[in-house]
Parts: sequence; C-alpha cells; structure tokens
Amino acid sequence: MRARSSAGVWGLLVLLGVLLTGCQSPSAGVAEDGRLGGPASGTTAAGAAPGTRPSAYGAVFLAVDECSSFGTTSFTEVPCAGERAAARVVARHDGTVRDGPRCPATTDFVLHISEQRPASDEDGDGAVPQGYACMRNLQPPHPGDPGGGGGPRTIVGDCVYSSGDGQVRETACEGKGGQEPEYEVTQAVARRADCPVSTALYVRLGGDRPVGCARPL
Repeated sequence: MRARSSAGVWGLLVLLGVLLTGCQSPSAGVAEDGRLGGPASGTTAAGAAPGTRPSAYGAVFLAVDECSSFGTTSFTEVPCAGERAAARVVARHDGTVRDGPRCPATTDFVLHISEQRPASDEDGDGAVPQGYACMRNLQPPHPGDPGGGGGPRTIVGDCVYSSGDGQVRETACEGKGGQEPEYEVTQAVARRADCPVSTALYVRLGGDRPVGCARPL
C-alpha cells in the first residue's frame, strides 16, 4: 500500500462523545413508571481526540480492517502491524450516523469524518467524503463488550444506573466505571409487553428489538 507525503490532504475527524450517539438513534431508559427517558449510555473512548490526519494506506480513508492511532491531538490512519496502531475499523459508512446503518453491537467507539475535498493535491485523489468509522480497540479494555460500561450502543448484558428524571446511563457491570450498576439488560424484545415480569426498567436499544428488559442488581 502507498502512503502520501505530509503535504497531502488533511481530513478533519471529530469523535463525538454525546450520550449513546454512535451508530444508532439515541438510546433512552425508562423509569419504573414506564416513561421513556433520555440517553442510556454516554461513554467516550479514552484518548479520543478532536481531529485526524488521513495518511491514505488504502483507496478509502479508514476503510474496513484499517487501523488508527491514538494521539493527544489527532487520530491518524496507520498500518495495523505498526506500534502506533490502537484500533481497527470494523464497519465504515458514508453520510451521517443519524441517517446511516448502525455500528456492530460490540463497537468500542465511533469516529466521525468530516468531508474534505481539496482543490488539488499530489495525485488528485485526496477527497474524503463525510462518513463514520466504527472502531474496535486492538487491545482490552473493550467498552463496547456486554457489561463493558461504554461503547456507542447499549446491548444485552450491559448495566445502567439512574441519572435522574427517568434517565439512565451505562456503567461497567463490575462497578469500575465510577458509578455502581443498578440494573442489567437481560433481554432485547420488540415490545415492553414481551419483557419478563421481573423487569424493573425498560431501556431503548434501537433496531428491530428496540426494548431492553432490565432487572435490578
């Protein structure tokens, strides 16, 4: 694979750390009275930085199976076998997260890529369309795993705690996330009526089974 010089195109990459924003519609918890609340998860990847510099190891910047580094000021596309590689792209989509497909369930974090179309560059191939990359850390920890306490999606096996006003936030089931877990999502179903009678909290998950049935811990 070929690499561009430092004079090549720069692509701005912003990692949004909003509550359960990632590869699905915003998730929300439901209070015990049945009211849907606000976001159910808001973990931002550790070491997240506001921008990135494309280095074009493939035809598409941060294509599936390519890797990024972690930096103090930017993310850069790097060879996956290199010492700087920190996370791998598990899915890549053009457009916006709101309008595009959801990331895989165990995605650790999402990189949002702003469109960059320079007037000229070395080889005329420097355009970077707007899109997003679903990332998985090469090494643990994996906040996107069930019970991991983060990631852009809330999935079965995750734990949450009440943050007030009928809202819940995700936290590590082992209690290492700074907040003690209060509920665990045990099932994903199509309707609240499909949850078991032991359900104490409903968490909005999105997808074709958008209701998470959570039991108290």
